[in-house]
Amino acid sequence: MALFRPENRTKSQRNRRIYAIYEIAYTLVDFSAAFLFLIGSVLFFYKSLETPAIWCFVIGSVFFALKPTLRVIREFQYLAEGDWEDLAERAER
Repeated sequence: MALFRPENRTKSQRNRRIYAIYEIAYTLVDFSAAFLFLIGSVLFFYKSLETPAIWCFVIGSVFFALKPTLRVIREFQYLAEGDWEDLAERAER
């Protein structure tokens, strides 16, 4: 099993479940980041709310950083579910 291969998500029922869970998490993170950036943008219209606006952008940026992190974690979870013997054989070739 190789990382970031589309067919990994359908190799087993367990992989399909992993894919679904991570897609939900990815979507929630995406919406959260977008929402925080939108709120931060509106807050910047008011000088008195500049500090909360900055915090919205910082927290939104953390959410955006979580997106690729979730994908990598999902791929390692697929790898953990995979057939290690096949991987060892391919590495020896």
